[in-house]
Amino acid sequence: MKHKRADYRNWHRVEPGTGEQTRLELPGGWLVDYRAGQVLKPLHVPVCGQQRTILDTGYRWVHYAPRDWQHALTVHLDPAGVPQQLYVDICAGSGVDADGWPYTDDLYLDVIALCEVQPGGQWHVTETEIIDIHELEDAVRGGEVTPAQADLAWAEARAVQAALLAQTFGPVEVVRGYLTDPYT
Repeated sequence: MKHKRADYRNWHRVEPGTGEQTRLELPGGWLVDYRAGQVLKPLHVPVCGQQRTILDTGYRWVHYAPRDWQHALTVHLDPAGVPQQLYVDICAGSGVDADGWPYTDDLYLDVIALCEVQPGGQWHVTETEIIDIHELEDAVRGGEVTPAQADLAWAEARAVQAALLAQTFGPVEVVRGYLTDPYT
């Protein structure tokens, strides 16, 4: 499994020293708010059949890892604050490392989603997709993930996908609430 740290400060795609990053401990988990500075290499990805830019100068990534859950949400926003993608890492667990940075023990499967901003500011998820299936299969074959962990990843991915489509995935509201009224 991959140990992923939510710290974007030294990202090779961004000119060193040009981004801003804040980390917060919330009652239910950890939040990292990263605003990209001068981007050297924009990132364009397929999201539910559409090509989307998720990183360029002025873009923002807000990552929320709820405590004691098997998922973490990163919302990729354009410079106007419009969500371009919701990205949910499926993980065995999360926590904070010795340096105070949130991390996840990633189980390879991810759930991506598109959402529309409704009048009044609510976010409405319109499409979802489970991705990186081959990465999970390779990790099981390579012994990095057990079959039981793979089963957990699939169950969690399906539950996250269902909650996103039902508009009941709690981390979405945590991030949206933070963007509306930051806790800082």
